[in-house]
Amino acid sequence: MDKLRFLPAILLTAFLSSCFTGVEYTPRVGDREVKRENITVTPEDTFLAHVTDESLGEWKPGKRFRVTNDKIRLIFGATASPYDSLGGKTLIFTGAKEAPSITGTSVTDISFIAEPGDGRTFVYRISRPIAKVMEQGPLSVPFTIQESLVDDARRLMDGQHYYVLTRTWRDDTDNSLNGRQFVPVTVDSVTPGNDIYPIKVSFTDERGTSARLFLHPGPRSYTPRSFPALFSFTNPRLKYPSITDEMWDKIINGRVALDMTREECRLALGSPREVDRGADNSYIREVWLYENGIYLVFEDGILKLYRH
Repeated sequence: MDKLRFLPAILLTAFLSSCFTGVEYTPRVGDREVKRENITVTPEDTFLAHVTDESLGEWKPGKRFRVTNDKIRLIFGATASPYDSLGGKTLIFTGAKEAPSITGTSVTDISFIAEPGDGRTFVYRISRPIAKVMEQGPLSVPFTIQESLVDDARRLMDGQHYYVLTRTWRDDTDNSLNGRQFVPVTVDSVTPGNDIYPIKVSFTDERGTSARLFLHPGPRSYTPRSFPALFSFTNPRLKYPSITDEMWDKIINGRVALDMTREECRLALGSPREVDRGADNSYIREVWLYENGIYLVFEDGILKLYRH
């Protein structure tokens, strides 16, 4: 049994030894070399690109902030106690004013009350004059989500139909679930997310399975969980008419099989962490290396050996 357990590694070592002793050798390359494509701006790229936090100058009394973590009391200084539990509550903005600091410089004090509140005011101090804070553009308060941000995303997404582009679906607390990619989904709700990804999108696929994805609005380059990285307006299947239904079903579920092409494998598993390339007199060979010991071995672009 021990010998069988190590057989895949032994086969790969032997295969690599035969691959890269021929007349040509190409060093390791990164995943960017696996597929190069022109960067074009898509409708998905611009869809939530302008959904952002508001600047302080746009805030009006009554503006609402969802608190994501009890640690928010740390930014309120003496106006909060170590025993305040504000996580999950809503803060209501009441006003902002310039004030002198203990060193004589000008600072900005931003005031909130909690809902439901106890009558106290919580103050978030920014160590810059109010004019400078106004100039900086969108302003975020640590450990909060501006409900206006969620409202804007909800108006655009609620009830809409998309194709999901990732198999890493999420539960309510952003833990990973095994899902399917490139399948149609309907958005059931858009609600506040977490500190890093303020938008939680709940959806149901065509089989009736429900899950969530957490995202940050903005352009694709701003965050790995932007709208265009997670959703498509159109069926990705249409871009690959030569792929058979059998192979597409494997791709949807993130599986590979012998004789799949490099493109089919990339769609199924994503781009590899590392690529080893080499050639001899008979074949051009590649080894794609992923995390967790996953590897794929290709001969002339066709999958001949893998561990997944």
